[in-house]
Amino acid sequence: MATPLPPPGRLARIVPVPLSAVVAGFVAVLVGFTSSVVIVFQAADALGATPAQKASWIWALGLGMGITSIGLSLRYRQPVLTAWSTPGAALLVTAGAGVPMAEGVGAFVVCAALIVLAGASGWFERVMNRIPQALAAALLAGVLARFAFDAFLQLAPDFALVAPMLLAYLAGRRFWPRYAVPGVLALGVAIAAGQGRLAFGGIELAFAQPVFTLPAFSVAAVVGVALPLFVVTMASQNLPGVAAQRAAGYDTPVSPVITATGVATLLLAPFGGYALNLAAITAAICMGREAHEDPARRWWAAVMAGVFYIALGLAGGAVVGLIAAFPRALVLAVAGLALLGTIGSALAAAVKDESSREAALVTFLVTASGLTLWSVGAAFWGVVAGALALAVQRLRA
Repeated sequence: MATPLPPPGRLARIVPVPLSAVVAGFVAVLVGFTSSVVIVFQAADALGATPAQKASWIWALGLGMGITSIGLSLRYRQPVLTAWSTPGAALLVTAGAGVPMAEGVGAFVVCAALIVLAGASGWFERVMNRIPQALAAALLAGVLARFAFDAFLQLAPDFALVAPMLLAYLAGRRFWPRYAVPGVLALGVAIAAGQGRLAFGGIELAFAQPVFTLPAFSVAAVVGVALPLFVVTMASQNLPGVAAQRAAGYDTPVSPVITATGVATLLLAPFGGYALNLAAITAAICMGREAHEDPARRWWAAVMAGVFYIALGLAGGAVVGLIAAFPRALVLAVAGLALLGTIGSALAAAVKDESSREAALVTFLVTASGLTLWSVGAAFWGVVAGALALAVQRLRA
């Protein structure tokens, strides 16, 4: 029977951190950094960042994600994981080209203020409350599906590494389900080490130094950078982030969490913290069965992910070497296998009700397709398509 959650405002009783939660937190951070940190560096380059400013960006983002993840998870005793806005970084690569760094930071400040307004006013939570549970579950499954696809696609180019990891996962789910993912990770690292593919020698340990940039404001940067950054962060990141929490059975208050990410962005924007938001893909790793059998203790995984984020943020100068140390196939395989249980549960919830099954499938397929229109990602369009299908179906009925 699940352990009842302690009162949110009280400090947790000191208990040993579950090994499965530590591994889940590490995998979440590994996947989060390796999947998109290159895009963050490209965004910094578009704004003309110096090497010191790039390290400062990692410092700000790492500390922002770590502190908010730890603080919010301890506050609500639920796994609340935050992340940088990956579609926001992709947007900055093009929208930020030619924009001076000071004006770019000014745009980050405006975006942060809009996120705080969206959270504090409660309008974003009201929008989320109108999304049916079946569509939210389908949205989560669609967001995570590409990671499962990528894991199995690695069998072709890297069969000797990925096939044993897959077999280890299947055996682990049968005989030691709580430690299936740690076993997969350990085996993958051992095989990669035996193949001589772990390049830890390229890591240079160096603490990052924050670099302050005084914000400057211009109409062009607000219209061309701040507003699009706000839209894609809310639609492509926070929306599936809330959907992931609800699909996992957690009722974390939306408005204060969104407000907290906006405040953190506001404080860290001058140092390169361009946009923080709720995580979806990495959060699913911390909210899944592999993090802990007891849902009431899975918040430990988000706390440990926060610890790892802070460590990487402080060692910003070593991030590039660290992400290059692990083979890409290993990272993709671990991520995909760790998310299988969550994908299955989300799909089951999505198609459970026959009256909304077709709309849920539309949401899943559009989201999984990776469709991007007007710089807005597939998560938003999946919800739009599913809601339209559901409305037409009910009209016909």
